[in-house]
Amino acid sequence: MTAIHIRQAALTVKAGARARKLLQDGLRPEQVAFLPGAAGGPKAVGITGLDQAVFGWLADAPRERELVGASIGGWRFACAMQDDPAQALARLAERYTAESYHPGVTAGQITAQTRQMLRDILGDGGLAAILAHPHYRLNLLLVQSRGLANRENKAALLSGLALAAALNAVSRPLIRHSFSRVICHDARSSLRFAPRDAIPTRLQALDADNLETALMGTVAIPGVLLGVQLPEAPSAVYRDGGLTDYHIDFPFAHGDDIALYPHFTDRIVPGWFDKTLPWRRPSAANHANTVLLAPSREYLAALPGHGLPDRRDFRRHLGRDELRRRHWRAATAESERLGDAFREWLEKPGSISVQAL
Repeated sequence: MTAIHIRQAALTVKAGARARKLLQDGLRPEQVAFLPGAAGGPKAVGITGLDQAVFGWLADAPRERELVGASIGGWRFACAMQDDPAQALARLAERYTAESYHPGVTAGQITAQTRQMLRDILGDGGLAAILAHPHYRLNLLLVQSRGLANRENKAALLSGLALAAALNAVSRPLIRHSFSRVICHDARSSLRFAPRDAIPTRLQALDADNLETALMGTVAIPGVLLGVQLPEAPSAVYRDGGLTDYHIDFPFAHGDDIALYPHFTDRIVPGWFDKTLPWRRPSAANHANTVLLAPSREYLAALPGHGLPDRRDFRRHLGRDELRRRHWRAATAESERLGDAFREWLEKPGSISVQAL
């Protein structure tokens, strides 16, 4: 598809205090040890070109890297671990774009469609490639539901989510009464990024028996998809990890290692319920070594619909799937400019002014 050639600056770069010092001579791939991947649904479609550029660049300097993903961030990273990351990321964008839902579709039907989408994207051998990757370590974020949030009944679930939002508004750690954090991790992971906050956190190693379930659980938005039961885990409904860790405010600052963060937006929101709480900010210490890459606000304003693809587009364009698909494919095509801007910044660090994160 032909790109629409937006002329405004495409990419915003922000960096933590330590990262800005480490960038004085530019960014080198061997510096990158961590990659966070935020929850955000179809927004991933709109940064496909950036992801392709980042992972193509990192391949030139292999080292052990922790990929820490919530929801669609985990799926992006699963694609990046395939034999041809660029093609797998393109399949994710196209397959997600091709989805459609009829009026009255149930959570069970959406779950079945989503499972088939995952299998179509990864194909035969895709799960095995993740577990056997020589350099990347996949870490998927889920939550274990508690109380009313541990039910699929719509009325009970909505009440449970309302309670979680109220508790979170009082104090973020209080969300532990509704959700606890689960990190499903590569058995070889260093887990150096694991948080030590007041939200209870359980670790579970990924293997051939639970990887697909964990990939489904990390995208299980309450009321949209059904939660999962993780094999060999306490009996509960496990859901989208973005509920506690929307943009992943984890301790990524270690020595001179960089956390490179291809993101949908230029801000980090700790949890999903914090989206409407402007005072809820990430830890500066956690992100002292973080370099965040995001589409510029001018770039976003010029896209069809004045923003990246969004899950609400399915409702906005109900019965007009071709219009939605046209917008999403335009965003995917234009995202190549994000990748181009990243490559240009690597070659000419002065091409983009690095802002404080």
